[in-house]
Amino acid sequence: MTNEQLSAYLSARFPDVEIKQGVQYLEITVPAVNLHDVARHLKDTAELAFDYLVCLSGVDYPEYISVVYHLESTKHSHFLVMKVKTKDRQDSSIDTVCDVWPTAEFHEREVYDLLGVKFNNHPDLRRLFLDENWGFPLRKDYVDEVHIVAR
Repeated sequence: MTNEQLSAYLSARFPDVEIKQGVQYLEITVPAVNLHDVARHLKDTAELAFDYLVCLSGVDYPEYISVVYHLESTKHSHFLVMKVKTKDRQDSSIDTVCDVWPTAEFHEREVYDLLGVKFNNHPDLRRLFLDENWGFPLRKDYVDEVHIVAR
């Protein structure tokens, strides 16, 4: 599908999803409550077949944290960027997608470890790199006098 066809399909199927053409890829912003349903649909629908989670990362904004998913269909050779915003910075939790794309398991652990986003129903959500004495060092307001890290 072209980006225009993807946009038309997704806007008809998911009216609550914001869609825009990014510099390179079509970008959709999904309400956190719909994340798992949209992810499952993107992977399991034959004409979409987003079977490959290329990358999952987190971005810290002043009011919320965003989780960004770069998806590819190896069958159809189309790409999509899916974004989800947490409710706010204090309640930074969203559903896991590691049951949809198994590679998300370690990506989600990394985002949890460095930004503090909790992934509901994750099978093994624990720190990946840092011990429990650390905060969340990729948050813009992070200061740690013990480890001498300051922004």
